[in-house]
Amino acid sequence: MKHILLVCNAGMSTSMLVTKMQKAAEAKGVETTIWAIPVSEVADEVANKPVDAILVGPQVRFMLKEYKENYEPAIKVADINMMDYGTMNGENVLKTALELIGG
Repeated sequence: MKHILLVCNAGMSTSMLVTKMQKAAEAKGVETTIWAIPVSEVADEVANKPVDAILVGPQVRFMLKEYKENYEPAIKVADINMMDYGTMNGENVLKTALELIGG
């Protein structure tokens, strides 16, 4: 099971991307837990749930360096490609996450 956390400003727009990523994972037969939260909840979420990867949405990309410093190497951290985010390309974002965590 892969645990993938998406972070955005309010957690709303990214929830659509989560749905598309989950559908892509099901189609590939990959067991995942994927969820989106606002930036204000990251510390609590990481402290209380298993997380393999944190993917940062374009609107909060400024948090990328801080997350890398705080959570890597235990949790892999990367930003979501702006084009993939804008087009809600769940398959590409899932691929990015799986490559990041080696799955």
